[in-house]
Amino acid sequence: DELVKRFAEEMEEMLGRKMKAVKRLAEAAEDADLDHEYNETLEFDYYNSMLINTVDEDGNPVPLGGEFTLEENEHFNKLPVNIQQSNIQVPTNVYNRDPDILNGVYMSEALNDVFADNFQEDPTLTWQYFGSSTGFFRLYPGIQWTPDENGVVTFDCRNRNWYIQAATSPKDVVIVVDVSGSMKGLRLTIAKHTINTILDTLGENDFVNIIAYSDYVRYVEPCFQGTLVQADLDNREHFKLLVEQLHVKGEGKVKKAMKESFRILNEGSLCNQAIMLITDGAMEDFQDVFQEFNWPERRVRVFTYLIGREMTFAENVKWIACNNKGYYTHVSTLADVQENVMEYLHVLSRPMVINHDHDIIWTEAYMDSVLFNTQAQSLLLMTSVAMPVFSKKRETLSHGILLGVVGTDVALRELMRVATRYKLGVHGYAYLITNNGYILSHPDLRPLYKEGKKLKPKPNYNSVDLSEVEWEDSEEKLRTAMVKGETGNLSLDVKTSVDKGRRVMFLKNDYYYTVINETPFSLGIVLSQGYGQYIFIGNVSVEEGLHDLLAPDLTIANEWTYCETDIDPAHRKLSQLQAVEQYLTGKEPDLECDMQLLQQTLFDAVVTAPMEAYWNALMLNVSSMDEGIETAFLGTRSGLIRFLRYAGIEKRIGKSFLTSTDKENMFTLDHFPVWYRRAAEYPAGKFLYYMPRQDTRGRRTYLYLVYAHPQNKTNKQILRNTIYDVIGSSVSYQDIECYVIDNNGFVLISEQRNDVSSHTCTHRIWLESSVHKKKGDILQPCDTEYPSFVYEPSVKETNSIIKCGRCQKMFVVQQIPESNLLMLVVQADCDCSKHVQENHTMLLLLLLDPAVHNSSVKCDRMKSQKVRRRPESCHSYHAQVSILPHHDTSKNTYIHTTLLKRKYYNNKYYKN
Repeated sequence: DELVKRFAEEMEEMLGRKMKAVKRLAEAAEDADLDHEYNETLEFDYYNSMLINTVDEDGNPVPLGGEFTLEENEHFNKLPVNIQQSNIQVPTNVYNRDPDILNGVYMSEALNDVFADNFQEDPTLTWQYFGSSTGFFRLYPGIQWTPDENGVVTFDCRNRNWYIQAATSPKDVVIVVDVSGSMKGLRLTIAKHTINTILDTLGENDFVNIIAYSDYVRYVEPCFQGTLVQADLDNREHFKLLVEQLHVKGEGKVKKAMKESFRILNEGSLCNQAIMLITDGAMEDFQDVFQEFNWPERRVRVFTYLIGREMTFAENVKWIACNNKGYYTHVSTLADVQENVMEYLHVLSRPMVINHDHDIIWTEAYMDSVLFNTQAQSLLLMTSVAMPVFSKKRETLSHGILLGVVGTDVALRELMRVATRYKLGVHGYAYLITNNGYILSHPDLRPLYKEGKKLKPKPNYNSVDLSEVEWEDSEEKLRTAMVKGETGNLSLDVKTSVDKGRRVMFLKNDYYYTVINETPFSLGIVLSQGYGQYIFIGNVSVEEGLHDLLAPDLTIANEWTYCETDIDPAHRKLSQLQAVEQYLTGKEPDLECDMQLLQQTLFDAVVTAPMEAYWNALMLNVSSMDEGIETAFLGTRSGLIRFLRYAGIEKRIGKSFLTSTDKENMFTLDHFPVWYRRAAEYPAGKFLYYMPRQDTRGRRTYLYLVYAHPQNKTNKQILRNTIYDVIGSSVSYQDIECYVIDNNGFVLISEQRNDVSSHTCTHRIWLESSVHKKKGDILQPCDTEYPSFVYEPSVKETNSIIKCGRCQKMFVVQQIPESNLLMLVVQADCDCSKHVQENHTMLLLLLLDPAVHNSSVKCDRMKSQKVRRRPESCHSYHAQVSILPHHDTSKNTYIHTTLLKRKYYNNKYYKN
């Protein structure tokens, strides 16, 4: 209880510093705008992040380019950045010399000093930024922006979740699309793009559904009939696939569609509610439906999108929007869609803007697109904190003008460093979830998959629910308590997989959880019962400990934080071992170090120091060396590893144990090594043999012998004797097949090389090759079942018969003493492989048939309305956004306080 509370307080303090930085940016931006007078003819050269350091054919800097210093920076994962100033990114579809852009960029130059001061005050800050409502994006530190393969920049800050969440309150949205015969061709294409763009403006705090209408009304997803569903990534992408399949037919009758929309919104939240009507305007009598369901309160705003070049029915579409506190726009081409869709956000934001309610928002986890392109994996998964920026000018104060959104990113990996591994023990871990129950960080969250040689984010990587990884929480007691922001604890019996899902362990875990104040997040920590509940720290002198710590056979976990190297730029190139040495020798006394962890590490170094001399003595005395031993190693709870590569062995062999490519066998931020975790659960005094995952190049096979306590036994001799005893000399080798398997059924020793490290019982190699993803397949979230075998140690020997079609074969299994190994001897004169393969083929076809499996499971998963905590703030109404119901249609003018075309800054119309 104390541990989870302390971790949460440290995280709150860390996140609090980010919030303060964002508040300073918002204040500076609003003050800068207040002092700036709009200039229609302003000429101003700024650093465009696409054009910097670029020259024309004559060698001169291109316009908006110029020399912009970039230097690799350790803190930003060695990306070339400029920590002195920010620069500007403008989407390809926005003119980078538009007067609105130039005035906004000029005004926001004032943020440069604040960016730098924030970074000086909190050196753990990463990206800071200002996203303007006009479309430009000011990013600090400045970088060179890389276009996509088509040479364009599609990134628009106004589409990003942090911008949309900060600019609006949670919203319930029903999208109503006209699919009557008049919508054929280009109109339907524009309509589909409009729907997709609206979907992109929604997030996990919003709810949505899509209705298509012609002569009759239908939901594009029958599974979601009559209800709103959470607008998470899964559901949005699913809707997009269904929208693509829409086709036109019949006559457009909007009345029934509107009735259905109001009906399902009536069961939604009490915050912002909106209907998005997408039509070419041809419709029957429609006015009375609004009078019946939405007047006089007009609590549901109706936004209308007139599709196509024809303006014949514009009056109808305008009338609907203007009489229902909405906004009307005409979308004549595909290029119009983006800007016109974004307008509705400004309308929804007006109550908040007029009140000047500066709500701070936090986003769900997401991939940093800049870092992803550079493969800077350690800072990949982020959360953003953001805040809206308003115009404070007196003449426009009542208009509710949103200038943009400021924000900064927090690398979740850096946040999780607070929950130190050594305090959590061998099976312990920490995790974070959002108010919606989605995982921000968890050791079992695997957000990436490999396609060829490229790593790509999974489609639903940031909408993985806690119940999908902590699945033993079947009654969702843990999930419900955490989503509600409660503090408490509970115990669960769990089956946890190790070795990348190939092995299973049975543990009893204690879960402790609490809310992180001022954020929508909750923190949980897990400690396993029975081992590692206490820390033995010991006490040795710094001199003695440092001497043993610097031995050549020793390393410490570089992903752990023994000393904080990210505060002072001068320390960022130090490894953790180097930082510890610099601190303990007094060369860098200003380093912030974890004294409890250092004390434990020094003690472990002293206690394990004799191993180096022992291993060296063995190496010098060749006669005492068992054949085949290549590397000796040990690990301790403080993240310390000692290892020795024996003479005469190629260095790459020993290194294979410590390479970063197989992090399962190293101390990482997420877990203790596999061999350490398995040994901790194995009975004291017995040997654990373990075959790590094989290098696919497979020139050699490595076997780990892991032992938790020193004891004078030659286990290898026992193994040899057992094999000899079982096989004996009475049976011909031609009549039998012999295997040594481990307690999970994996083959360690076999005459057939291809069998090694495979599962004896599942024909694992064949199975894996049968389930390759076909090109063009769309990845879908699914539950995958893996066969797993655990041997019952009380059974010392057993035998039975396997029936294989027309023949049968006998097998004998005998336990190898003092180990986790079994000797398996099988008759070789009956081939079962073909029979088993046929059965597996039928089973696989059944399991992988989407028609059999996916439809019902997918519907249940997407429709499931789990407990969630909606953000408390809601800004859906302001007195100055009331409606004037009278319209002077004779003059073709619509006087309506939410739709006044206001003169703002220049002579252009600012639509709100």
